[in-house]
Amino acid sequence: RKMRGILRISPLGFASPPLITLYFALPILAAPAPRGHGAAFMRPPTSCLPAFAAPPSANQGPSRLPFSCRHSPLSRAPSLAARRDTPHSALRLHMSGGAAPAPAVYVKRWLEDEVSRALVRAFGDEVAGAKPMVTQATKPEFGDYQCNAALPLSKLLSKKPREVAEALLAELAPVLAETFEAPEIAGPGFLNLRFKNSYVESRVAAMLASAERCGIPKTATPQRVVVDFSSPNIAKEMHVGHLRSTIIGDTICRLEEFLGHDVVRLNHVGDWGTQFGMLITYLREQGYTDAKSLEGLEISDLVTFYKKAKGKFDEDPVFQDTSRKEVVALQGGNAFSLAAWEVLCGSSRKEFQQIYDLLDIRLQERGESFYNAFLPAVVADLKTAGLLETSEGAQVVFIDGAKNKDGDRMPLLVQKTDGGYMYSTTDLAAIRQRVVDEKAERVLYVTDSGQAGHFAQVFQVARRAGWTGEAALQHVPFGLVQGEDGKKFATRSGETVKLRDLLDEAVKIATEDMKTRFLTEGKDWDQEAIDTARVVGLSAVKYADLSMNRESNYRFSYKKMLALSGNTAPYMLYAVARINGIRRKIGQSEKADGAATVTLAHPAEITLARHLLVLPELLQEVEQSLYPHRLCDYIFELSQRFNQFYENCPVANAATPEEKASRVALCDATAATLELVMGILGIKTVDRL
Repeated sequence: RKMRGILRISPLGFASPPLITLYFALPILAAPAPRGHGAAFMRPPTSCLPAFAAPPSANQGPSRLPFSCRHSPLSRAPSLAARRDTPHSALRLHMSGGAAPAPAVYVKRWLEDEVSRALVRAFGDEVAGAKPMVTQATKPEFGDYQCNAALPLSKLLSKKPREVAEALLAELAPVLAETFEAPEIAGPGFLNLRFKNSYVESRVAAMLASAERCGIPKTATPQRVVVDFSSPNIAKEMHVGHLRSTIIGDTICRLEEFLGHDVVRLNHVGDWGTQFGMLITYLREQGYTDAKSLEGLEISDLVTFYKKAKGKFDEDPVFQDTSRKEVVALQGGNAFSLAAWEVLCGSSRKEFQQIYDLLDIRLQERGESFYNAFLPAVVADLKTAGLLETSEGAQVVFIDGAKNKDGDRMPLLVQKTDGGYMYSTTDLAAIRQRVVDEKAERVLYVTDSGQAGHFAQVFQVARRAGWTGEAALQHVPFGLVQGEDGKKFATRSGETVKLRDLLDEAVKIATEDMKTRFLTEGKDWDQEAIDTARVVGLSAVKYADLSMNRESNYRFSYKKMLALSGNTAPYMLYAVARINGIRRKIGQSEKADGAATVTLAHPAEITLARHLLVLPELLQEVEQSLYPHRLCDYIFELSQRFNQFYENCPVANAATPEEKASRVALCDATAATLELVMGILGIKTVDRL
């Protein structure tokens, strides 16, 4: 959102990286985590819980591991002891024709549960709360998964780690036999687990049976998720600063929707406040004195008027006073003031929508003005809760644990001495409305990292006021977009780059590059090619942003983002186009389905197929961490593995019809995975490139 003149403090209740490291280094029999601020609004989405485990109840409190999809072993310990003798046949990793059941695709969760049960069977209830310590293998030679529970348990059990591993393996072996090769005990007691080819083959076939979802089921426990993103200001053009919030927020929404959650996409536009009194006053001075005279104003006119009005407001005390009175008139429902405000909002909304259409972004506008009616109730609630105090005539809430440089308590200003409200008041009203009225269970705010302190304060006050309940409130911060020189990304004249100009330039460069290449290669430059160039240009901008860790600043470079090699959108689009080309070459128009027989023999086939199986767990991990670059890393590696497969495993010229059909099926599964992930990233694929 807009830059706010606030004092920045460290986010309250969020563990710093060293504390996170310390947390995961705690003994394996962990104690319940304290109910700090972070725990209050960082509870993981319930879709991260196993399909066969109940989500935490209100009495259980927040999850013990707020930054992991893994559920707390302690919270399930009693059931483990009770079910330790459950027949193995009832716990198998089942496969099916259509969409696979959750345990079939979320292997890590299934393994964690089986390891926990096996530990209880092997060593008794003494280890019922032990962490299973199952991770994906760090290196291909270690297999697909590793279990590292033996080492920390050896001290508790007074046994050698290898003895613990052997006893654990004896209990696990019957359960794992259908899915994994014979487990290996490596080093002092690590269990290395490698999928059987038959299991990988069946999973690929199941993906093809539900190609649109790649066999990934929707969550059995959907949540109502509110995502607050984009948030431009009325009477101002969208600029490069709005790029990251818009693209990252849209990707988060697409991911949550794919997983089956009820997502509310909110555009918290800046459509209220002093700037409107300032702008309407200036319009009056320029002769716009009735509703009809305002007709035809464009966003470019408003931007010019705004700059001139702001300059006058900063220099002319009389203009300042008149502008403030105009705000009062607007709030009081003055006919001209409201008409002017509606014109300002309408002109801006039209311009915003053009950019959203260009980027294929869906949003529901709910600006600051929407919450005006709730502001008095917010103040009243804070007073009733005993949180509101008077400080120098203003109404404030002092932040727990925060002091300024002089050692004084840090206040969050709620109501000014003249009775006016603050941005913080509006944000408090928004939280209250979203959780209480909208019944949101998770609320995500996608804004720049500079607002972390502000949201930490607002979240804390909302929690103390009793508005949040079990809902998770989370700030999703991102870094700056910089020029190639690492400085502010601006035009040659030093102006902020308009978002529309940036997108148009990307499409222009992509079009010129493709046209030159097409004409050189003797290809037709037709409407399909023009449309493809447009997709490439817009996708390049999106992907370049999403492929970076959102919390880092990144340097904007048209040349790098439009490159046909490396971790770029054109490279990913080319991978899908190559698979389409294979199908055209062999003359098949229909894709393989779940009836296809997949047989993996060549190492490149096996390597590619194993990577396909990672996707379901990756999506849940990203849902929790909200780092879209992990998805980009995944499809980049997938594209590389496909290229190795393509170079080493002939498809059209396969040795036998059976081998050809199997490899076509593997191509289709790869294409479906690429298209699914790129769809979540908001990127359209193309048939040819």
